[in-house]
Amino acid sequence: MRRMFWLSVGAGAGVYATHRVKRRVERFAHAWSPEGVAARAVTTGQDAGTRLRVFAADVRTGMRAREEELREAIRMDQAPPEPDEVRPRRILKGRYTIIDDDKDGH
Repeated sequence: MRRMFWLSVGAGAGVYATHRVKRRVERFAHAWSPEGVAARAVTTGQDAGTRLRVFAADVRTGMRAREEELREAIRMDQAPPEPDEVRPRRILKGRYTIIDDDKDGH
């Protein structure tokens, strides 16, 4: 009786393992068949297009936010500041020196 029990357990495990291996091999064969590779390429291409559209939308949103920040900064610069002090401001004039890059003296 004991031997019959273990024989049936072994046979059942063998059938189960064979079935699982067969299913896995069929999936692998289908995945690497020309139809499977083509289907995977189409899906990947569609996913890449979707990701690219989402990325472009994110870039546009960030661009609009940054543009608004820059416009706000320009608006702040357009209005003259209120005079804090009574004394006039000094205007510094720049000095320019012309340097010849001619090292040969010609």
